[in-house]
Amino acid sequence: MKIRELASGLLFPEGPVALRDGSVLLVEIARGTLSRVTPDGRVHVVAELGGGPNGAAIGPDGAVYVCNNGGFRWHTEADGCLRPIAQADDYSGGRIERVDLNSGRFERIYEQVEGLALRGPNDLVFDASGGFYFTDLGKVRAADMDRGGVFYARADGKAANAIARPAMTPNGIALSPDGTTLYYAETEGARVWAFDITGPGQVRKDAWPSPHGGRMLVAAPGGHYQRFDSMAVDAFGNILVATLIHGGISIISPDASCTSHVPLPDRYTTNLCFGGSDMRTAYVTLSGLGKLIAIDDWPMPGLRLNFQQ
Repeated sequence: MKIRELASGLLFPEGPVALRDGSVLLVEIARGTLSRVTPDGRVHVVAELGGGPNGAAIGPDGAVYVCNNGGFRWHTEADGCLRPIAQADDYSGGRIERVDLNSGRFERIYEQVEGLALRGPNDLVFDASGGFYFTDLGKVRAADMDRGGVFYARADGKAANAIARPAMTPNGIALSPDGTTLYYAETEGARVWAFDITGPGQVRKDAWPSPHGGRMLVAAPGGHYQRFDSMAVDAFGNILVATLIHGGISIISPDASCTSHVPLPDRYTTNLCFGGSDMRTAYVTLSGLGKLIAIDDWPMPGLRLNFQQ
């Protein structure tokens, strides 16, 4: 497996989106920007979003939709690793933003769902109909924390509904190749949950003891101390979860019967996406070190996302 470093000096990169021209869009959470990394490693700011831009995805109109968590307070470890530790002192509220790639102009399209304010939107994925599922991780403060949720929204900003709320630290989110299963990663418990989709923004729910109607697919595979961050799916339906602390990519088969782990040199490996002509290049954010890397010749091709350019 060949690893290439594409960019360094990034301020906690996340939300990579591979584009057809070989460049990669990503957010820099600690910088408050949506940025573009060109194939030769140059970094250009697309939009100064402020707060804490987190997950990103291309929508049906070609714009970039960004989950903004409102901002973190940061700590630098003795080895130079940057990590978020709490809600920012200047927290600016959770929201979903739409960014025009050509002009860099952006607008807030959601700040609440069903009358409750968003706290820390984290990641999103578009379905084939042009709507998107997204997670709200919540925020952590010195003495308390929010419970978040999983939601579905229209790209025009006119309607959104809760899929699962409350939920504990929902983070990465993804769809199965056939679009019938919704997955999300729970950070604190290092668990992956699944819902069967019955229609756009509608899911079948299990009864208690499921905390929110989802079925638990896997919990902390391998037994190592870890936390789960964002995720991707390959063309065969395997779920790839960026794994914190036990840094790298955890790979889970669709039925959770097989799990494996690809170690990477950053305990804050936060996200990945696939690109390239054959979808065999994995782009991974090593956020603690501030790097974007590419892993060539990934064993399985990644799933091409709806509206991926």
